[in-house]
Amino acid sequence: MITTSRRARLAWNIATYAVLITLTIFCIFPLLWTFLTSLKYEADIVTQTIQYIPTRITFDNYVAIWTQSGFPTLVFNSFVVTATTVALCLITGTLAAYSFSRFHYRGRSALMLGYLVIRMFPAVLMIIPLFILMRGVGLLDSRFGLALAYTSFLLPLFVWMLKGFFDAAPKELESAARIDGCTRLGAMVRIVLPLARNGLVATSVFVAIAAWNEFLFALMLTTSQGSRTWPVGLQLMVGEFQLPWGVLAAGGIISIIPVMILFAIVQRTMVHGITAGAVKG
Repeated sequence: MITTSRRARLAWNIATYAVLITLTIFCIFPLLWTFLTSLKYEADIVTQTIQYIPTRITFDNYVAIWTQSGFPTLVFNSFVVTATTVALCLITGTLAAYSFSRFHYRGRSALMLGYLVIRMFPAVLMIIPLFILMRGVGLLDSRFGLALAYTSFLLPLFVWMLKGFFDAAPKELESAARIDGCTRLGAMVRIVLPLARNGLVATSVFVAIAAWNEFLFALMLTTSQGSRTWPVGLQLMVGEFQLPWGVLAAGGIISIIPVMILFAIVQRTMVHGITAGAVKG
């Protein structure tokens, strides 16, 4: 016979799986719907009755967005801006996070609070000051200028997340390396960074996804095809009297592919990093 405790545990497991399956369907359905829409003819998208499964499949939407809209240039711009943003955060954020984690100096708490306060304000409040600053230094409508704008908003997130991983690294190993003749920078590169590698990858992935999908800064700080990113390009395809659902859906699917590839490559390392940060942070 099934005891009361086992019956309660079984009911709890069933309820847990039911909630997880519901959330999974809720998250996957928009992506699946976008993919199915990208395979439909324009006449089959807006109809009186909803067609969940396309009756006629076409790849014309993918061909159109790739050959007629300059979308490859937009995707390349997004790659360049995202890579530059991650590189800037890695170079400056790693040193800042290590400084906050290992040193105690005057003004340290104020600086950490200042990084946190930046994240409290919405990004829209930073657009006008950044626009004036970028125009003054000649970086307006440039991929590097856009990467700097992204870094100004994503660097605090990078520093605070990475600081937790550095705090979890044993200081005794650094001390042993210093005794053996390593400099402080050498101990950080040879000891701390390898120990915090998973956390570094997880933090970089978060920054990369945020930069890849960012829309507001890219819309306000870029004006030409040579520096616009793919979210702005998709938005500009919407006209006053036209709304190409199929082409927009195809562009959305294409833009998701690099993120899926990135997750497939760093999935295990990222999960380990997040788990370590949650347990030891």
